[in-house]
Amino acid sequence: MDSPTAVRAVRTSAMRHRRGQLAPAHALPVHLLDPVTPQPVAPLSGAHAPDGLLAGARRTGWRFLIRDGEEVVAAAETRETADGHVFAYFAEGPYPASTLRALHQARAHTAVSPTPYVPRLLSVPGRYMTALWLHPVLDPARSRDLLIPLAPAPLGVTAHVAHDAEELLALLANGNGSLLTAAS
Repeated sequence: MDSPTAVRAVRTSAMRHRRGQLAPAHALPVHLLDPVTPQPVAPLSGAHAPDGLLAGARRTGWRFLIRDGEEVVAAAETRETADGHVFAYFAEGPYPASTLRALHQARAHTAVSPTPYVPRLLSVPGRYMTALWLHPVLDPARSRDLLIPLAPAPLGVTAHVAHDAEELLALLANGNGSLLTAAS
């Protein structure tokens, strides 16, 4: 997916006015925390599987930021199918720039940590939240997963601040512990 040819033919309104070379960048796996909607992809397992509320997150595809030079102008998301990955949609609006900002914040936040983290995107549709998910790679037992909510964030959640994942998800859960249905 290093080649810009995949994004030449499909353009959002923001991409139509660009004259530069459009190229995908910053490939991030996308995980969905919504067990109400069954996904064809198996949940994460093995040494890199998260515990707690994040254990229900399923990888659904990949999101790429679309760059025109150094500027992020859109995002493209792929979905996993039986035949591999296909582009599902192109998006613009606040999330592409917010994703790039969160990536910069994650680098600064984890630069002083001895723990390496893998960046992912976590979508929590039941709470209208997308976050950059930093998962500890080598020692998940000692290091906690972190979430950096993208702007716009849900009411009561500060965007672009690293939160302990389990604490943030518990805060967002309603009285019965569900993250999957909107609060009444």
